[in-house]
Amino acid sequence: MANTKDPDEPLSSQETRDSRESRKPTRSTKRAESTRTAKRPTAMEILRQARGQLAELTGMEAESVTSFEQTDEGWALEVEVLELERVPDTMSLMASYQVELDSDGQLTGYRRVRRYERGRSDARRSGGR
Repeated sequence: MANTKDPDEPLSSQETRDSRESRKPTRSTKRAESTRTAKRPTAMEILRQARGQLAELTGMEAESVTSFEQTDEGWALEVEVLELERVPDTMSLMASYQVELDSDGQLTGYRRVRRYERGRSDARRSGGR
């Protein structure tokens, strides 16, 4: 549409049309928006994705994340899940899984690193590993 003003058109209509045209996205605006939408996921997004992906693969819901760190390849987490529910609850079997994710938060691997009764403490060293 040409940016010429119609002398018969009221001034307020011309101003409205001009302001609408000035708000149309340009190539540089579109590039900036696509860069913003392609941003890296936040730590909370990574945690949510890891819990969801692990639950989908194992069929067990994550109860807590006990370790979370960024690595050269992406992310490493230790996630605790309820493997076998028992009564009383302190006798339920828990498991701790080491979960690896790439930098986009996609699960690349996991393994169970320990299994224990909920009510028992262990003699493992501190630091989640």
